[in-house]
Formats: sequence, structure tokens, C-alpha cells
Amino acid sequence: MELLCNARPHASVPDRYVFPPEKRAVLQLDDDGVTLPVVDLHRAALSGDDGLRQRVAAEIVRAGKDFGFFQVVNHGVGEDVVRGFRDAASEFFAMPAEKKLPYCSSDQSKPFRLATSTTYDRGETRYWLDYLKLQCHPVTDELVQHWPAEPTSFRPRLAEFSEAVHDLAQTLLRLVAEGLGLSAGFFAGDLSGGDTQMNVNYYPPCPDPSLTLGLLPHCDRHLLTVLSQGDVAGLQARHIGRWLLVRPVPGALVINFGHQMEIVTNGALASVEHRAVTNSDRTRMSVATLIMPKMECRIGPAPEMVDEATNPAKFREFVFSEFMEAYYTAAASREDVLESFRIHEN
Repeated sequence: MELLCNARPHASVPDRYVFPPEKRAVLQLDDDGVTLPVVDLHRAALSGDDGLRQRVAAEIVRAGKDFGFFQVVNHGVGEDVVRGFRDAASEFFAMPAEKKLPYCSSDQSKPFRLATSTTYDRGETRYWLDYLKLQCHPVTDELVQHWPAEPTSFRPRLAEFSEAVHDLAQTLLRLVAEGLGLSAGFFAGDLSGGDTQMNVNYYPPCPDPSLTLGLLPHCDRHLLTVLSQGDVAGLQARHIGRWLLVRPVPGALVINFGHQMEIVTNGALASVEHRAVTNSDRTRMSVATLIMPKMECRIGPAPEMVDEATNPAKFREFVFSEFMEAYYTAAASREDVLESFRIHEN
């Protein structure tokens, strides 16, 4: 497997990474100063101040409706915890090729693997990234044995980061539920109880970012994503027909909703298309933690979000494993995958 992190810096973009002009990113985007909402979670909002908690929940829902993406600060995941795992992951990518080779695999059933480009390639062109895909929660002794033993900091830092982000995700789901008028525990159980997955995406400097993409335009297949993007911009989210650059905010984590949130809320909170662009100066690494339903979970619009007269159900009920199959068949295309589950009026 030919990894970008093993190669010497390229003087030009190899042909296999060059996209046709109509699929390339616009790197100098005039976004009229539009930025993602930044929600201050306030630890007080999580510890008994009902009025403050309600305001924070309303902010989250409003941000979700307006953008589908937002950033959170004062979220309770320590900067030392975030930095500890990011440093360990960076050390992993920097290891000699022979030490990383045992982890290279295209077998998606493995709980830890290293690969390049993407499993959703649409055509022959490759994306400018290497990535780790791994199962990260619940943290058990058996699971940890699948994680790399080198660098020595990797396993303990990943376990610490995974536990902290999982707790934050459950807090966010409770706030989303309350902000929508659902019971606080609505998303608990099977809806968020699947094995938590993590993508560590590694984008080396690219000699000509205008020719290629780091990651394809897509929507996430699961319920909720918590992203650490570090201090190098590269994530773009679609907003009112244009691509909005998600500018890093010190100490913030980026949150976005997946397809399952859109379906369960009957379209009130949408999954928003996003992609990654490259840069020529600095390596960028993002760490995405994906909160998943259980494979056997039955999913459909919540009855509380449906009104037969004014807001009928937009999606049929299904089992999450069926959605996963449709997602891969559709190569992560937002409209193609949702079309399989939409209810059309006669």
C-alpha cells in the first residue's frame, strides 16, 4: 500500500491525484465573513442551572438548523487530553514505513487499520490523505490489544481521549434532545450505543492544492461527529449552496450531525455535506469520533417530530445495518443514500 506519509515530498501532484476541473475545490472562498456558531457549553449548564442549560440547548438546536455544524468551547475535554492523543497519532504517522506496514489493510472489519485515499473512491482519482480507522469505545482490554504498541503513548492517550469525547457526545445528545422538546434520554440506548468509531485523517502538504482534494464531499452515515481539527484549516461545510471554511477556534471541537440525526428528527436537524481541502505549507491532521447506533437498531422519525397534517414522516423505518449497506452502495452520496429511505407523497 502506497502511503503519502511514507513518501518523500512531491515536487508536483501525481496524475492519480489530479481531479477534473469541475470537481476541484475553490480555495479562495469569499464567504462574506460567515462563520460557524461557537457554543459555550458552560459547565454550569451541565450541573443544575436549568435556565442556563435550556439556553445552551436552544443554541445547539439553532446552530444545527442554521448550519448543521457548530463548534463548542468549555466542553470539558481537557486540552492536555486532546493534545496528548494528537501528539501520539502524529508520532504514529511519522514512524518508519516498516513499523506501520503491519497495520495497512483494506479490510473494513478490522478494529484498527491504516490506509490511504478513501473507500468511497468515485472513479480512479485518489484523495490526498492517509488515515487510521479504528474502534475506540467502549475501551476494553481486548480492544486495546488491537491498537498499536508503538509509539508507547498511543494506547493510553487514545483511551483517555476516547472516554472524554464519549462523555461529551452523550452530554451533547442530551442537550439536543432537550432543545427539541424530547426526553433528555431520547438518544441513549441503541441509538447511540453502537461501537464508537474514529477516523484519524492525515493530510501532508500538497504541492498544488488547487488540483486535488483531501476528502470527498459527503455526509456522515451515523448520528453525531465530534471533530478535533487542530489549528490548521481544511474542513469545508456546504452552506446555502457554497463551501464555508471551518476556521479553527482555539480549544474548540467541531460538531456535526449525521444522516441518522436527520432521519430521527424528521429533517429538523440536517446532515450537511462537507469535504476537506489541502494546503501546501503544513501537515493537517483531524480526529473524528463517530457516535453510531447499534447495527440492529430500528430507526425512523421520532413520533414527537411528526405531525400528519403539517409535517408528515419524511423517511421510512429501517434497521441501521440496512442503511450502512445503502451508504456504501451510494458511495456516500447524500442524495443517493437518502433517496433509498424517503417517503414520497402519492
